[in-house]
Amino acid sequence: MYDTAEFGSLVQVGVFAGLTALVGLLTWLKVRGAARDGSEKDVYLGGKGLTWFFVAGSITLTNLSTDQLVGMNGNQMLLLAWWEIAGFVGLMALAFVFVPLYYRYNCTTVTELLERRYDGRSIRTLISAIFILGNLLIYLPAALYSGGLFLQSLFGEGIPLLAFSLGLALVGAAYTVFGGLRAVAVMDTFSGIGILFLALVIVFLALAAVDFDIVTGVPAERLSMVGAADSPIPFHTLFTGMAFIQIFYWSTNQNITQKAMAAPTVREAQKGVFAAAAVRILVVPPIVVVPGVVAYKLFGDVGDAAYGRLVAEVLPSWLSGAFAAMVAAAVITTFSAVLNSTVALYSVDFHERFVGEVKNHWKLGAIMSVLATALAIVMVPVFQNAESIINLLQQLNGLSSMPILSAFIVGLLFRNVAARSAIAGVVWGIALYGLFTFNEGFAASVGIHYIDFMVVTLFTSVAAALAFNRFALGRRAEWIGFALFRGEDKAAA
Repeated sequence: MYDTAEFGSLVQVGVFAGLTALVGLLTWLKVRGAARDGSEKDVYLGGKGLTWFFVAGSITLTNLSTDQLVGMNGNQMLLLAWWEIAGFVGLMALAFVFVPLYYRYNCTTVTELLERRYDGRSIRTLISAIFILGNLLIYLPAALYSGGLFLQSLFGEGIPLLAFSLGLALVGAAYTVFGGLRAVAVMDTFSGIGILFLALVIVFLALAAVDFDIVTGVPAERLSMVGAADSPIPFHTLFTGMAFIQIFYWSTNQNITQKAMAAPTVREAQKGVFAAAAVRILVVPPIVVVPGVVAYKLFGDVGDAAYGRLVAEVLPSWLSGAFAAMVAAAVITTFSAVLNSTVALYSVDFHERFVGEVKNHWKLGAIMSVLATALAIVMVPVFQNAESIINLLQQLNGLSSMPILSAFIVGLLFRNVAARSAIAGVVWGIALYGLFTFNEGFAASVGIHYIDFMVVTLFTSVAAALAFNRFALGRRAEWIGFALFRGEDKAAA
């Protein structure tokens, strides 16, 4: 006979395996009848057939993975909710500003918009390369690491973290290889409904475990929404770099915008973005911070292990198995979505230009997916040494986010700017932010928070691009302001 603990573990594993298989089955049933022609829009944009419901689900779950659940709760303070709340700004920019532009130019990748706004393809190639490297070296392995850490903390440390990460990677790659963006978006939505519901249940059970008192015994700085100067998010940064970070992430980041481009019309895409914004404001903030604070009260400062330990503590075994299945699905879909966008960038921006015409994107996508997955698995151990996964990700993102955003700003607000000028601005921004991030002496001499320095990086990158255009190339940039967004500068596009 099994003892109670062993039986509970078997139930937990059984529920986990059953629900994971169920999500896969429902996804297959939904997408099996879809026509497949091997074109880039078929593989990377779901055949331009996603309704607003699946656009919203895919955007939400591409972002909401264990990076947020594990990383933000790992900080064990309410302050980190600002990352999610401020996302509303970026989503509104996507809906009202960028979605119409992506559809006007019939884009498959965000980099296509840059090529249209400059007089050369070189800026498109550079930005695409940066996105690909960021996905391969940061986003993909970080998703596997945080997902593996959560599952390990829930199921016990008898199984190595890398084994969990390997399992998640293989399933995620299978969705991309066999289903493309259509399958990823459907799985995102099905698993998203489950994970958001169970995550709210965990918030309630966590609060009940401490008699709905998260104040007693918890330091005030862990409860405050007004960050001090030495906190992860000083309050004033909400009005400086935070808005630009969100605009980059939600509006110009291929991993997110690809989902909005997959709807049949601008209006359908905007409806999906609005729904994702509502979830971002109403549901996501409490689930990424409240459990971490409760975990601090129960276990002390345990860092990124907080969320997994709390789930194991407050949920019955059968329900923790269900939640593990939903979290695994979230990791798988995030991994699949990023992998799909990585392959899209390579196929459309590099292979077709430098290797040759792609006759079947399914075949090429399969090959590149296998290679990218292998590299991501190899990179997982690097993230095990991070003190905080979410803070590390935000700092690393700064290397590319503001320089890339500067290329969009210059290209959309000015006319007669050479692609080489945009490249000069991007290179300047990467070098400047890299100096700030990896040179402690320089960072100390500057003496400002990294979110503030992102603003410095952005504006000096724009200035560098315009200066190079004027003084090195002898071209005078023409300010067009917001005429492009109003459809008044089509001839110049």
